[in-house]
Amino acid sequence: MNEKQRTIKNPVSFSGIGLHTGKSSTITFYPAPENYGYRFVRTDIEPQVEIPALVDYVVDLSRGTTLGLDDVKVHTVEHVLASLVGLRIDNCKIELSGIEPPVGDGSSLPYVDTLLKAGFVEQNEDRDFFVVEEPVSFKNEENEVDIVALPTNDYRITVMVDYHNPALGSQHTGVFNLEKEFVEEFAPARTFCFLTELQMLRKQELIKGGQLDNALVIIDKEITQPELEKLKEDFNLDHTPIVGNSGYLDNRKLRYKNEPARHKLLDMLGDLSLIGVPIKAQILAARPGHASNIEFAKKIRKLYLKKKKLTQFRGKDTKSGVVLDINGLLKIMPHRYPFLLIDKVLSFDTENKTVIGVKNVTMNEEFFQGHFPGNPVMPGVLITESMAQTGCLLIINEEPKWENKLVLFMGIKNAKFRKPVIPGDQLIMSAKLTGKKLGAYFLDVTATVDGQVVAQAELQTVVIDK
Repeated sequence: MNEKQRTIKNPVSFSGIGLHTGKSSTITFYPAPENYGYRFVRTDIEPQVEIPALVDYVVDLSRGTTLGLDDVKVHTVEHVLASLVGLRIDNCKIELSGIEPPVGDGSSLPYVDTLLKAGFVEQNEDRDFFVVEEPVSFKNEENEVDIVALPTNDYRITVMVDYHNPALGSQHTGVFNLEKEFVEEFAPARTFCFLTELQMLRKQELIKGGQLDNALVIIDKEITQPELEKLKEDFNLDHTPIVGNSGYLDNRKLRYKNEPARHKLLDMLGDLSLIGVPIKAQILAARPGHASNIEFAKKIRKLYLKKKKLTQFRGKDTKSGVVLDINGLLKIMPHRYPFLLIDKVLSFDTENKTVIGVKNVTMNEEFFQGHFPGNPVMPGVLITESMAQTGCLLIINEEPKWENKLVLFMGIKNAKFRKPVIPGDQLIMSAKLTGKKLGAYFLDVTATVDGQVVAQAELQTVVIDK
């Protein structure tokens, strides 16, 4: 059964101070139409500009995830986005009265509590999932970051952090059912930083709204009493913070034993929402951060956009194991009777640039009338054309404005026809995109019947305007 999109029922607001500016701001969530996604609007700027919550609009990652369009920016969006994802809200307009949302207690809980008051409305359109079908990985050896997405039928994230600090240690956590676990187990996890970072950021006036009640501060250095008095003055505290024995400044009590790891997972939920669609995958992440999250999200979004070119034409009732049926192909391919020589697509792998198509050969084919009377054999040139039409789908997927293009032959090399193809045979055609040079695409194509190769060739094509 397909899942439906949903939005919130009523507008709701939450106010507070921004972490970086220290200025008061109000965030207001509004219901949004189907397929709207998430978009931020700065109400303090005229004319107002909608900034889509997509990786394409990430402009800074220095102290959080910042989105921007032209000269308009919105800082630290990850906790807001995580709350929307965790509550399974697909469409929402987010208005801000300043450059950043109120920080609250440094977690997603204030936004979650606000959104729960709004209620939810199911919409008519189905959710547009991106299903990870092959492993997708990202690695940053310098920062020892490893992230991989593995195929599964739901959305799971496992995170490990290790900062080589006694208070933090090596921690891991995982979410396996957002609906059941997010609100209680992850939304309340607060952001954290190290004492050395805190002093540096305060000196540079980068956390004017930072307080000890909206972040956990991990002690990673010796600190003197005069330094503690300076912190009291800098943060306008009513007491001098203490070191204690917890490893956290002011001996702060954790909400969870592995609260820092849970917050890293929270950040990842928010950052990966910038893919633009919900995904189905098992995410395994070692030492993730905003920069690595966004690079990984860019990889996933690129795969999604390529696959969407074809799968957007997939019928809702398409049989399992079929990527595109004939109705979908008719929306893409320029060919028509009697020259559309592919009936369906079984597999489309954007990562490895391969496609598998099917041509059902029947006695009703027009060419059997003359090739040959009494001994019907499919012409080799038409088998080649069937393989080329299959490979054409790979080329279309590489072209940004494919609707206005045609793919033409430039050359055929090493063509071999090993067995005759006759009525009743089913051609299984595989094509691999092997390269591109000076506007020309190169394909390796093979056709089989009952597992035996009947034809193969190397094709060279060119794309022209219609």
